Amino acid sequence: MSNARKSLVSRLDGITILLYLLLTCIGLIAIFSVEHHSTDLVIFSGEKSYMRQTMWLGVSLLVGAFILLTDSKFFASTAFLSYTFGIVLLVLTIFIGIGVKGSKSWLGVGGIRVQPGEVCKIFTALALSKFLSLQETNFKSTRDRVIGIAMVMFPALIVILQNETGLALVYLCFFLVMYREGLPNVFLVVGISSVALVLGTLLIDRKVLFIILTAITALVGFLIRFELRRNNIARILLISIWGVCIIFSQLAVPFMFKHALKPHHIDRIYSMLGKEVPVEYQRKTEDGEERKGNSSEYNVLQSKIAIGSGGMFGKGLLNGTSTKNQFVPEQNTDFIFTAIAEQFGFAGSFVLIGLYISLMFRIMFIAERQRSPFSRIYAYCVSSILFFHFAVNISMTVGLAPVIGITLPFLSYGGSSLLSFSILIFILLKLDSDRHAMIR
Repeated sequence: MSNARKSLVSRLDGITILLYLLLTCIGLIAIFSVEHHSTDLVIFSGEKSYMRQTMWLGVSLLVGAFILLTDSKFFASTAFLSYTFGIVLLVLTIFIGIGVKGSKSWLGVGGIRVQPGEVCKIFTALALSKFLSLQETNFKSTRDRVIGIAMVMFPALIVILQNETGLALVYLCFFLVMYREGLPNVFLVVGISSVALVLGTLLIDRKVLFIILTAITALVGFLIRFELRRNNIARILLISIWGVCIIFSQLAVPFMFKHALKPHHIDRIYSMLGKEVPVEYQRKTEDGEERKGNSSEYNVLQSKIAIGSGGMFGKGLLNGTSTKNQFVPEQNTDFIFTAIAEQFGFAGSFVLIGLYISLMFRIMFIAERQRSPFSRIYAYCVSSILFFHFAVNISMTVGLAPVIGITLPFLSYGGSSLLSFSILIFILLKLDSDRHAMIR
C-alpha cells in the first residue's frame, strides 16, 4: 500500500512520538520531585507547578492533535503570514508586556501568560524554511543570504530589546540550518574566531594578547611569503584581519563590557570562566546599589554540588538533599537537570542525554527522507533549536556556559516553552506523514 493511502496514525513516526512522551513524562517527574514535600497534605493541588505543567501538556497534546488534522500545505502557505504575526506580537510585548524578573517579554490575560519570543521561534522556522525552499531563491547569491540572515536576526533583536538575551541567542541556531543549505564556511570561521577572541581578551592581559596576535600574523605572513610577494590583495587582507582583531580585542570588547553589557551578564560570563570580575568592569546595579557578590557563581556552585552528590546511581526519587531543600535557584526551570542528576545520578543523566541525542538524530534522519525541501529544512530547524537549548542548558548547569536563562526542552517548567516545543514536534510529524508529497 502506498504511503498516501495509509491512515494518518500509521504514517506518523512512532519513534519520535515515543521520545517526545518519554521526555515530557520525565519532566513532570522532575518538577514533582522539586516541589513535593512529605508534609504536603494535598498532592494534586492546582497551585503546584507540576499540576500546571500537566495541564499545559494536555493543552499541547490537544493542539498537537489539531495540527495533525491540518493540511500539511497550510504551514507552507501561511509561513510568511505567521512570521509577520510573530513580529507584531514581539513589538507589542515591548509596549504592553508584563515585566518578569527584569525582562518585559510576556503577554498575559488573567492568569494565562505567553512568551511571544518562544512562539516566534516556530514562525521563524517556518518562514526560513519557506524562503529557502522557494524556486526563485538562490542561496548562493549575496542578496538571498542577507535576506535569510535578516529574517533570523530581526526577531532576535526585538527579543534583546525585551531584555531576554538568552532567548535571543537561541535564534543563532538557525545559522546551522543555513550552513546546511549552503552558507559559506567563512561565516562559521568568523563566528568561532570571534568567540575565541572574546575569551582571549577576557583571559589574557591585553598587552600580551596584542603581542600574541601580532606574532601569529607575522608567522602566517612568513609561511605564505611567496604568495604575499605576488598578490597585493593577500597582503591587504592579512593586514586588515590583523587590524580588525586588534581593534576588536583592544577596543570593542572592553567597550562592550564597560557600557553595553549589564552587570549580571558580566557576572555570568566571568562565573563561567571561573574568575572574579575585574575592577574596570564592576558597576552598580540598576537600582544604584553596590553589587554584593556574584549570584550566578552561587547558582552554578550549588548546581555542581547537587549534580556531584548524585554519584553513579543517585540518591533516589524524592531523596535529593539539594532538590528537597531547594538550594539550587530556578531548579524547576533553568536548572531542572540538577534534579535529575542528584536523584538518578550519572546513570540517569546518561539515559536522559541519550534520549535527547536520539531525538535529534531521529529528526535529522526524518529530514533526509523528505521529498519536499520545505519539510527537510523545517526538520533541520527543529533539530537545531533542540540542540541549542539542550547543549547550552546542560553546559550552563555544569559551569561550561554562562547562565543565560535557556530552558531544557520538554523538562523545564513553563507553559510557553512546553507548548512551543510540542508545536515544533507535531508540525514535523505532520509534514513527515506527507513526506511523499511536494509541499511548497
